[in-house]
Amino acid sequence: MFELFENELNSLDTILDQVKKDSLGFLENLADRPTYVADQRIRPANLSEGGMGALGSLEAFKTHFDKLMVASPGPRYWGFVTGGATPAAIAGDWLTAVYDQNTQTTQGEGDVSAIVEQETIRLLRQLLYLPDDFNGGFVTGATMSNFTGLAVARQWAGERSGRDISREGVNGDMVVMAATPHSSVLKSLSMLGLGSSNMLRIETLDGREAMDLADFEKKLADNRDRPIVVNCSAGTVNTVDFDDIQAIVALKKRYDFWLHIDAAFGGFAACHPYYRHLLNGWEQADSITIDCHKWMNVPYDSAVSFVRKAHSRLQVSTFQNSNAPYLGDPSENFSYLNFLPENSRRFRALPAWFSLTAYGRNGFEWIVQNSIARAQELGNYIETSGHFELLAPVRLNVVCFRLKNEVEKMPEFLKKVNCRGKIFMTPTSLSGTSAVRAAFVNYRTGKDDIQVAISEMEEVLQVL
Repeated sequence: MFELFENELNSLDTILDQVKKDSLGFLENLADRPTYVADQRIRPANLSEGGMGALGSLEAFKTHFDKLMVASPGPRYWGFVTGGATPAAIAGDWLTAVYDQNTQTTQGEGDVSAIVEQETIRLLRQLLYLPDDFNGGFVTGATMSNFTGLAVARQWAGERSGRDISREGVNGDMVVMAATPHSSVLKSLSMLGLGSSNMLRIETLDGREAMDLADFEKKLADNRDRPIVVNCSAGTVNTVDFDDIQAIVALKKRYDFWLHIDAAFGGFAACHPYYRHLLNGWEQADSITIDCHKWMNVPYDSAVSFVRKAHSRLQVSTFQNSNAPYLGDPSENFSYLNFLPENSRRFRALPAWFSLTAYGRNGFEWIVQNSIARAQELGNYIETSGHFELLAPVRLNVVCFRLKNEVEKMPEFLKKVNCRGKIFMTPTSLSGTSAVRAAFVNYRTGKDDIQVAISEMEEVLQVL
């Protein structure tokens, strides 16, 4: 054995102890770590011949890169709907690296990780009040979850036209509709060969991001001779608006279409009894996107794609490894190799399993309630401030606002706020208006963090 490998296996406890010490140092000081680092320049290094060992690499990382790491898992990082990582999720993620499983089959060929994944999916369905009618599997994020659901939808649409799209390729027979699709949906259409510019846009309600049902039904009627895929928003990015899922499901009884629900973080509204009604009817969807590294507070990367079990044949025909006999017969053995895009997958389910079993239904209800309360506090400040105005009601956990009388200064305002390193928010555009977006999903965020943000914003106003 290479001598360095042997030495480090013999001193693995020392290495992991130091990693634990440094990890605790990072996590215990998250509130003081900046949310923004302006100078990201690094000094390139040459690859050494003999290597410096794990502890040497750890020390080099601390010297050169640790100071550049921002507090994205911290309580005041409100960009990109980024959740933190709970202690249980960190434990599960650490063990994911230790066990290093390639999660695939549930038929006893190899490890048990796929069985644990299915158990995690079962618990997640229970948390979200979804029936057992859905298969589920872990992917990297909302992009790949949307991709998975829409890929099976593409296969469904092809079958309606007498085509096996996975074998024969795409054509122009199908139509995809949405009112306010997430950018990852458009990216998925691009990757699927359907064309990101070919989405048929449904009108939205006045002052809303939710689809106008009258316009939706008209477009359904106009295209009823073509296979139709409908992307439904369950929590839009800017205003956490929900399409009327129940009304859309009712239209499925009159029009034949595939219903894909993008509930990346909005799906977790099901955890709270007061907001659960927003998802009424979603159990009738054909596919659903859920993002776990958002409101579930597990580390990147983690999301789930739910596809109705009635479509399993289509899902397998979309993703099966048909030219690899050693991977087994997909008609006989359940394997994630034949249900999801990736052949090689890490044991992503484990951090989620740890979280679900560690905190239960009450824990996730608390996270949702806490996030909404913090968003309402910031929203109340915006409403009563003479300097800012809300661009939409604070429906759940996102606050979308702008300067009241100096809209042209919005980019400068946001840059100055972020560069101070106490809070981080993202720019956006709503109805053509430049705006700021603050998204709350981190379980660490408290009342004091909202006060810090208010102070930071007011101090920037004085020098703007």
